[in-house]
Amino acid sequence: MSAPKRLGVVDYGSGNLRSVCKALEAAGGSAVLVDCAEKMDGLDALVVPGVGAFAHCAGNLRATGLWEPVRGWALSGRPYLGICLGYQLLFESSEESPGVEGLGVLEGRVVRFPAGSLKVPHMGWNTLESTRGPLYGGFPAAIAMYFVHSFYPVPADTSIVSSTCRYGVEFAASVQKGALHAVQFHPEKSQAAGLALLRNFIATL
Repeated sequence: MSAPKRLGVVDYGSGNLRSVCKALEAAGGSAVLVDCAEKMDGLDALVVPGVGAFAHCAGNLRATGLWEPVRGWALSGRPYLGICLGYQLLFESSEESPGVEGLGVLEGRVVRFPAGSLKVPHMGWNTLESTRGPLYGGFPAAIAMYFVHSFYPVPADTSIVSSTCRYGVEFAASVQKGALHAVQFHPEKSQAAGLALLRNFIATL
């Protein structure tokens, strides 16, 4: 039996790391906390979670010296899984934090849900639509995941969108570009569906 895949979970002071690590291990991986570039050696994939404000997360990544290593990893085509802000940070900018640059790995920007009758943040279970790609192998046509966010990315290249969701507007709930995957929802909070998605990610490695 082969050893579990080594999944580096980036620790930059932003994210529910314990629950993410537990979910990855429940899905069959070996979670390794990464708080410096040296700990990225020998990993099979990099997982970047994140909760909070765009500027705070970007600032923490820079302060820990992980900004360029994470950006370089994602640009190199090595396996990457971004969760919530680990998804949003891949883009060039966010309305949440004007003037703060994202990693710029993907073209596009992050915008706020429009004001209206629906409450912001978008919080709770919602159904994914138009799912495609290896993360959703074996899934039914519609599956619910758990969301907590007020902003969402708008990719310039719509061909990378691997699922959509509706909350007042239709938005890109996840993207895939080669071995890079990123999701706006929280697999670690999405019970059986979330674990199935993480198992599918590990199966791609």
